[in-house]
Amino acid sequence: MTPPFISIEGGEGAGKSTSIDYIKGKLEACGIDCLVTREPGGTQMAEDIRQLLLQHRDELVDPYTELLLMFASRRQHVENVIRPALASGKWVICDRFTDASFAYQGFGRGLDQAFITSLKHFVHGDLNPIMTILFDLDIEIGMARAGKRASFDRIETEAMSFFERVRQGYLTQAKAEPDRYRIVDASQSIEAVERQLDLVLKPLLVHRGFGNG
Repeated sequence: MTPPFISIEGGEGAGKSTSIDYIKGKLEACGIDCLVTREPGGTQMAEDIRQLLLQHRDELVDPYTELLLMFASRRQHVENVIRPALASGKWVICDRFTDASFAYQGFGRGLDQAFITSLKHFVHGDLNPIMTILFDLDIEIGMARAGKRASFDRIETEAMSFFERVRQGYLTQAKAEPDRYRIVDASQSIEAVERQLDLVLKPLLVHRGFGNG
């Protein structure tokens, strides 16, 4: 049985990083060997592309250029990190995956969804997350949180209306794939979010033979 591939999605300031640390710790406490990685990024070349994508610049970045760079980074990541990790028996936890392209470039920037789907099939074929945990949060709260941690990158400086479209894009995907998506209310306290994560992960852990989760 192939180990689970779990993706973590959500808007800015949703607390994904803190929650990923919690998920990793919970899995390791069960004796599970897991890899935590991220997109865009995950390999040296993919991280270089990440810098190209996120750095501020005077030149206008065409939305399709942004999309294609995202998928170029993803291909490197999938072939050099994610597939090998799963083949070696590791569970993979990825901070963002292709759902982010549909949310940010599809819904946020209004790019053609069918084209994104074609890139998805070409770049990673039948490799898709078995579970996607979406950290959902009011846009204004999320951006206020994000503003406290560091300066904004190029994408984070978009208008609030852009991030609202991104949020609705995620929720639309979650509604379309309820068997894969698990929605976490990220507006709650860290302790409450962790309790939600326990409930989300328990069935998967039990199904994979790790006690009562």
